[in-house]
Parts: sequence; C-alpha cells; structure tokens
Amino acid sequence: MPNLMNVGLLILRILLGFIFIAHGSQKLLGWFGGTGFSGQTAMMEAMGIRPSRLFALISTAGEFFGGLGTAFGLLTPFATAGILGSMAVAVIRVHWRNGFWNQKGGIEFPLSLGTLAFVLGLVGPGRYSLDAALGLHFPEPVTEIIVLAMTLAVALYAATRPAPPKAE
Repeated sequence: MPNLMNVGLLILRILLGFIFIAHGSQKLLGWFGGTGFSGQTAMMEAMGIRPSRLFALISTAGEFFGGLGTAFGLLTPFATAGILGSMAVAVIRVHWRNGFWNQKGGIEFPLSLGTLAFVLGLVGPGRYSLDAALGLHFPEPVTEIIVLAMTLAVALYAATRPAPPKAE
C-alpha cells in the first residue's frame, strides 16, 4: 500500500476513533456534558429497546471501545463493527423518521460515520496501526463480513423490536 494511503488511513482512523471515544465517554462516563450510563439506559428504555441495560452497555462499549480500537488500529474489524452497530441502531431507531438532513435530526451524520467505520473495517487499519505493529492479520474480507453480519444482526434486533406496552 503506498505510503500516502497509509497516512490517509491513519488520519481517518484517528479522527473517527476520537469522535467515538468522546461520544462514547458521554454515554459511558458522563463526560463532555453527557448523561452517563444511567442516562443511556434511560434513553434505551424510552425508545423501547429491551433489555435496556444490556443494550445500553453494548451501545456504549461499541462507541467507546470501538473508538479506542479504531483510533489505534487495534483489533480493527471488531472496533469498527462496534461503531457500525451503534450507528445502525441510531439511524434506524432515532434518525430515520427525520429524513436525510442532519439539521433536521436526519440520518446524514450517523450514516456517514457508520459508513466510514464500515470502509475502515473492510480495507484495514494500514501500516501505521497496532494491528500491523503486533502482526495481527485477520482473514480479509472474511473476518469483516462475519463480524459485520453478527453486529448488524444484534443492531437490527435492538432497533426493530417493537416496544412493549407501557405499564399503567
């Protein structure tokens, strides 16, 4: 892979990774004005995603640890799948009803971030990554396809389950 391509992958990984480290830390730790894990659990509950605590944990871990792995290029197929799964649920459950454009709360931004994660998972982290430094090589694209299929199955399960009736 040409050197500039590796530099481009490094820049893309760091930017995407730190977006999700920050975004995930809002939900997991309450940093940067976030609501923390209890707020994320309440949001899942309000959206009718059950069991709320479990899916809040999956979501926050996917964003925070997916961001860390993506930024450092470590276990890249798994890290990017965590981001993609979280963005798939966001697109389907939160943003879809608002149309495409971000200024109206639409799918534009989470779809873009999820697509970036998907592409990074497909092409790999590049030469300047911990995967490369540690000699971690995943059978591509087989690993990415299997990880993505499992991730999307969980995301679709969470995003498309009807909300149970509210207790009165």
